Amino acid sequence: MAMHELDAFEDALIARFREHPVLANIALLADEDFRALLLQRRFASLAFTPFYDLAIDLLRDGTGRRIARVLLREEYPGGNGHTPSHREDMTHDLRRLGVSRDALVASRPTAATRRALGDAFELIAESGAHDNGDLRLLTVLRFWGEVLVSVEYGRLWERMGPRFSPAGKDRSRFYHPHHVHDAKTRPLAGATPLSGSHSDRLAARVVELLAREESSDCFRELTERSLQLKTAFYDQFLPALDRAGA
Repeated sequence: MAMHELDAFEDALIARFREHPVLANIALLADEDFRALLLQRRFASLAFTPFYDLAIDLLRDGTGRRIARVLLREEYPGGNGHTPSHREDMTHDLRRLGVSRDALVASRPTAATRRALGDAFELIAESGAHDNGDLRLLTVLRFWGEVLVSVEYGRLWERMGPRFSPAGKDRSRFYHPHHVHDAKTRPLAGATPLSGSHSDRLAARVVELLAREESSDCFRELTERSLQLKTAFYDQFLPALDRAGA
């Protein structure tokens, strides 16, 4: 199978997601609606580590499991308790964006958020049940958990960037760094285990497992379904665009 064809297919999905009405018009949302979106997106971020843990439980491929373990451990840097986790870094950024502690306390996932996250866990569980489960699991981890996350945060950064300084105590500790290190930066065939981004590191093993398949159908299916999950999450904010007159 031609990797450049899969790259073209995947890049088309990425472009489609970038143009989701909510993401493409993020600057038009009222401040209150933007903060509500960030609070709901926070629940997706909180689900990231158990999402990875479930995939690790189901992976039989030792190489893929090691890559996933390394990426998961990066979420909790330092072993002495003095370094904030990435989840704490997210809270730091949210506070800089005007989200109060009271808002965090009162926040609850909406029905649409719960459904989108529940469907993501179901996709992982379902993927692990197949004979080629390792390829399926790593494809979902990479596209749902890394590639599309970078796209989300890149769009959100268009709105939040002016609230942060390039360096110093006012820099972004979560959204901008994740936009950078989760991104797809190389074609599938050019990714290596030593690549800088999470997406590219996972891609290296995905390509190796794809080489054992007769077709790329499952890769196409799971990247498409991963996009559908992300799209369903953002669809709940379409009424906020209506209120903004977009």
